[in-house]
Amino acid sequence: MNTPQLFSLEAIASIATPFKQKFAIPRQPNLANAQGVITFKEGFNDINMLKGIENYSHLWLLFIFHQNIERGWKNTVKAPRLGGNSTMGVLASRSTHRPNGIGMSVVKNKGVVSSNGQTKLVVEGVDLVNGTPLIDIKPYIAYADSVPSASDNLDSIKPIPNRDVLFSETIQQTLAEIEKKHRDFSALVTAVLSQDPRPAYKQKLDNDDKTYRVTLYDIDVGFQITDAVVKVTDLVHLG
Repeated sequence: MNTPQLFSLEAIASIATPFKQKFAIPRQPNLANAQGVITFKEGFNDINMLKGIENYSHLWLLFIFHQNIERGWKNTVKAPRLGGNSTMGVLASRSTHRPNGIGMSVVKNKGVVSSNGQTKLVVEGVDLVNGTPLIDIKPYIAYADSVPSASDNLDSIKPIPNRDVLFSETIQQTLAEIEKKHRDFSALVTAVLSQDPRPAYKQKLDNDDKTYRVTLYDIDVGFQITDAVVKVTDLVHLG
């Protein structure tokens, strides 16, 4: 039996995003126009490492599922797109519980910012929890990375939910105040909640009187499902 090879990986950066918890994060990149700001760590905080990156509209982010590693992994996983009960092989899935805990996302490149000696890279369409460590960044090259003939059968099994989202009249003033600080807040909430982040077995319910909660930026968002519509019921500023 061959001895497994061991490799050492070092985070080169971390990313700040609106997603303060795993619940309700879009299951794939670019399903919401959430912005992320990448800050490079000591030893990698060199703007020369990003020379020429403006030539690419999109980038690959390689990262660590740092909140899941201690939970280990299994050879099969429950797949939300299969209803949450059916299983499939971990390597045939995008599960966050993987043998090496490495993930990848393709995001929009919004440019480099350098201030007071700190290099930052702004991206859009992120699906990463706030503080996720990045181990590499690579350019997305359309002629090589885009495969027009590629296919999967997930949509035929269970399409991604696309529910209407309404904001309660009672929170309009609070919403207006929040958008003075976070201009994309309404759009972000709508994009995230339209995908119905409830557990897969609950998504078939068009009426659900339970109030679910998700934190976006520094706002605790409460919502319910009524007559197949997601209704945002309250917005609470966190300390």
